[in-house]
Amino acid sequence: MTQVFDAKNLRKTVLDMAFSGATVHIGCAFSIIEILAVLYRNHLRFHDDTPADPNRDYIVLSKGHGVMAQYACLHEKGWLSSEDIKNYFKNGTQLKGLADAHVPGVEVTSGSLGHGFSVGVGMAYGAQRRETNQMCYVIVGDGEINEGSIWEAALFASHFKLDNLIVVVDENGFQAMGSTEEVLKLGNIMEKFIAFGFESIQLDGHNESQINDAIHQLKSKKNGKPKAIIAKTVKGKGISFMENNNIWHYTRLSSETYAAAMAELEEK
Repeated sequence: MTQVFDAKNLRKTVLDMAFSGATVHIGCAFSIIEILAVLYRNHLRFHDDTPADPNRDYIVLSKGHGVMAQYACLHEKGWLSSEDIKNYFKNGTQLKGLADAHVPGVEVTSGSLGHGFSVGVGMAYGAQRRETNQMCYVIVGDGEINEGSIWEAALFASHFKLDNLIVVVDENGFQAMGSTEEVLKLGNIMEKFIAFGFESIQLDGHNESQINDAIHQLKSKKNGKPKAIIAKTVKGKGISFMENNNIWHYTRLSSETYAAAMAELEEK
């Protein structure tokens, strides 16, 4: 099966899941679509093309509430069926509303924010100790980095010189209950990671060329520094009435809004 990881089609799959399962977290899935598309298309190595490959690169979705975006990618890889997508969030499904390590291709059960980054750092450390060439990519939300465990893990990564670790911060400016500026000001995120010993790049999190070039650049540098990408994104990206509208963190699709969103994607 040809794997294109087209952002528009991935968004359609997310809408199908959200509508079928009558569930939420659409906006925070849409903000990481391009990041995941580039990773799955160009960077994540699965040498036997199975999620259980012992030599695979790791991808940890620490912001586990955005998991529909990852499920859409796993569907394109053929690891999730169309029936899985259709039954998202329904009784008996394996696809729940937060990242779950029981799903093939999902490395870490996350959703308790701040947790996944620590696990990803441990996975990168294990690969370093085993002297493999495995990379570990971790996606965190900007609201998530309110958690102290994020910065403990960052100190650990820097101390042990985990240059096989790339953390991508989805800086969409919102968290569940408001903007990050309102809830807890973060200041300059890139400067914070630099202060913690990370080599850091800031970019447009919806520009696939920028994302791809940055990952190539960072993973080629075996300089004893963990890496950070601060990706400026738009929550709800791709659907005009969802963009930067935090109500879509917890709003469910109706028949009308589902049809309107699908029609808007078709026009792009």
